Amino acid sequence: MCKIQLLLVFLILFLSPNSAQKYPSTKNHNPLFAGEWYADPEIAVVDKTFWIFPTVSTTYEKGIYFDAFSSSDLVNWEKHPRIIDTTTIKWLRKALWAPAFVQHNGKCFLFFGANDIQTPESKWWRPENAKQSQYGGIGICVADQPAGPYTDYLGKPLIDKVYNGAQPIDQFVFKDKDGQYYLIYGGWKHCNIAKLANDFKSIIPFENGELLKEITPEGYVEGPVMFIRNNKYYLMWSEGDWAKSSYRVAYSWSDTPIGPFKRIGTVLEQDSAIATGAGHHSMLQIPDTDSWYIVYHRRPIPNKGTNHRVVCIDRIYFDADGKIRPVKMTLKGVNKRTLN
Repeated sequence: MCKIQLLLVFLILFLSPNSAQKYPSTKNHNPLFAGEWYADPEIAVVDKTFWIFPTVSTTYEKGIYFDAFSSSDLVNWEKHPRIIDTTTIKWLRKALWAPAFVQHNGKCFLFFGANDIQTPESKWWRPENAKQSQYGGIGICVADQPAGPYTDYLGKPLIDKVYNGAQPIDQFVFKDKDGQYYLIYGGWKHCNIAKLANDFKSIIPFENGELLKEITPEGYVEGPVMFIRNNKYYLMWSEGDWAKSSYRVAYSWSDTPIGPFKRIGTVLEQDSAIATGAGHHSMLQIPDTDSWYIVYHRRPIPNKGTNHRVVCIDRIYFDADGKIRPVKMTLKGVNKRTLN
């Protein structure tokens, strides 16, 4: 084979859309996926590999698929394109948001919000919306491995209406110490919690018969995250307007997953030297350690528009009383970390 033929074969293989796209480490690791616009990152650990599932940061109409990223060291990342899209979710029309990942019963589940349900109570409501189908909400996909292929688990949304004023988006799946899974979600400044059936096909009532409890803390807007540390239930969320520089992360804690939750303080906010609009995050605890990381999106400076959001990672620390210390955003990011 001549040199020209070899070159053509190399270019075809290298530039093929099915080729894995990789993001090698550089001196500065933030943002994680150089040149790519993503938001609302969910981080998980599967078989000693780190996975990030983000929202594609684009217009509502174009955001109709999810990509995933994997890494063995938190620095070098590989892209897995279009793990779900409209071929997977037949009822998806627009605004595929904020994936939540969990392994359960030997399967990989992705919870997602889709179709941007609107009601007259929303500030984005327009009269023409009354003539449109508002079908959508929180759905679930399932696969045998994190990169898919995924299938629509229910063929319809698990939650398809507005309850307690909470838009059905920004879902987070939390596993309690007793093995019970909870769905925590909500936009429009309202946060709900629900108990998931063991097969994830329905929600089950609380002891008093309620299907959904509102646990909204002061300042809450969207993007809830829950975790346990030293027997405290931490609830974190995003405040402010996602499209503005004031977007930030705050937190509270309680002795139970249903609260009450009283705002304690701000964890993450803009730094005019680095980025604005920092928020909608997830948390990573290195298994069997007290090492924690926060994965979030922010708007780099200079910024190219509303959807110019990028995924970053930084360390997060607690003081002696268990309170979360404010996060210092960095360009460097974090050092390599592998799992034994």
